[in-house]
Amino acid sequence: MSFVTRGLATLGVVAMAGLALGGCSEPSASRPLVVVTTNILGDVVSQIVGTEAEVMVLMKPNADPHSFEISAKEAARIRDADLLVSNGLGLEEGLQQHLDAAADEGVATLAAGDVIDVLAYGSGDSAGADDPHFWTDPARMLDVTAAVSVAVQQNVEGVDSEVIASSAADYAAQLRVLDDEMCSAFAAIPEAKRNLVTNHHVFGYLADRFGFTVVGAAIPGGSTLAAPSASDLRELVEAIDDAGVSTIFAESSQPDRLVQVLADEAGIDVAVTELFTESLSAPGEGADSYLTMMRTNTGRIATGLSP
Repeated sequence: MSFVTRGLATLGVVAMAGLALGGCSEPSASRPLVVVTTNILGDVVSQIVGTEAEVMVLMKPNADPHSFEISAKEAARIRDADLLVSNGLGLEEGLQQHLDAAADEGVATLAAGDVIDVLAYGSGDSAGADDPHFWTDPARMLDVTAAVSVAVQQNVEGVDSEVIASSAADYAAQLRVLDDEMCSAFAAIPEAKRNLVTNHHVFGYLADRFGFTVVGAAIPGGSTLAAPSASDLRELVEAIDDAGVSTIFAESSQPDRLVQVLADEAGIDVAVTELFTESLSAPGEGADSYLTMMRTNTGRIATGLSP
């Protein structure tokens, strides 16, 4: 039973104000269960659900959403969930069979990619395909927050709808503050310097929202499972040189060796800076929540691309 088919007519409930956010408590067989695939979405869902239900996040910190795997026990719990929240748009490549099986067995599902304005990849091997990396735009995460609130209220029995709506409204307010902070930080970067290069194409939504140009990626496709050819790298080196890129950004979920080689091959003074783009980190590592991750990345991008 898909959330999308039920419509979003009640999205206005997220406007309720009030209660503080709660954390997740220990699992209990008597509590309703919300399962979330990625840890970025898991953090957002946890902020909305609080203590009203158990939230089980499948993806561990510092993992790669394109390739992480789950245990047989976790796969079984997915089928017992009251609600299953995923990114969709082909991101969870290693989990798709489990997501399809749960949906076939009647588990209520919400694919976040179904409730946002989706962009297509503009270049590389995935050109024209849907880009699943929408979390790099906090404005789109507002749509996800609203949809999660509605999906939980409609599908998870026993939750307090007013608490869910209030928590969603509070989190939406925090997303708006984040968006304002990012706008201010990126506005300080000269337009000619707003050029992004990373491991693979992950910045399309950020570029669309904040006026950046994605010069290219070391891995030309939308998945980290792809591999670049020698000609791909030569073309990217030329593009880096032409654009005068000063910093290349490596993702925290992958080694930066390929990007470092690319920087060396460019034959210019190019720094390599780590960003948290695909996964949250463990506590204390700079990206243990979605809001923290985005603020860390904003500061590093602004510093790396400023004159």
